[in-house]
Amino acid sequence: MLKLYTARNSICTQKVFITLHEKGLEWEEVIIDLFRNEQYSSAYLAINPKGVVPSLMHEGAAINESTLICEYLDEAFPQPRLRPEKAADRARMRIWSKFIDEGIFEATREISFSAMFRQKMRDMTEEQREGRFRNVGNPEKRARFVSTYEEGVESPYVLYGIAHFEKMFAAMEKDLADGRDWLVANAFSLADINLTPFVARIEKLDLLDVWTAECPHVLRWWARAKMRPSYEKAIESRLTPEENAAMRKFGGALRQRIGERRQEYLAAFA
Repeated sequence: MLKLYTARNSICTQKVFITLHEKGLEWEEVIIDLFRNEQYSSAYLAINPKGVVPSLMHEGAAINESTLICEYLDEAFPQPRLRPEKAADRARMRIWSKFIDEGIFEATREISFSAMFRQKMRDMTEEQREGRFRNVGNPEKRARFVSTYEEGVESPYVLYGIAHFEKMFAAMEKDLADGRDWLVANAFSLADINLTPFVARIEKLDLLDVWTAECPHVLRWWARAKMRPSYEKAIESRLTPEENAAMRKFGGALRQRIGERRQEYLAAFA
């Protein structure tokens, strides 16, 4: 039996959910409350030494990192296949995974944090807040949290995030311009799955068209991605109306400034 450790509204776990649904698998779910620091319990750290979600347990083995979990599931349960057959196409699929793992994950976290989770941190006591910062365990990650908490959308890390999204959407628009439906080999794959939750989060923050207003091919890809039953099951059905409303409210409040910072980036570096 598969056992999946996750947290409420975890973006990284959403791509694992999509993979599980695409394959028609069943699993046991264990919720880790990040705001109660349950990810730093000795029991959970024995499963995932980084103290992050998701983690997958299968046949006595712990598999960590969402990208690796999705590939593991495709190897362990080969049908339907979610990785391209050709080695070159699998390499291209992993290029899209690297977009997420080497920039978009942190970009989404920083933008989401500045939009809404920052307010949750403000509602904590100083002791609780310092405890959360102290438990991060990674000096770079802690610096990002502190900067985004103190500076919000003006944090340099938010600007880095804006730049990462700009590069990703430009690459998507270029590749999809040949008329293909999906990112690799014109077949739905882990490339599409890995990107979907991050694009969903930006849309739910009412920020997607900041980058995609002039990306018609990306928008057509996005419309197709949202039509898949796995998207509804993995993302939409798991969010309450209150959570959707909160994301739209807090993200919308930053919309103008995010757009301005994007223009600052384009003027300086594009």
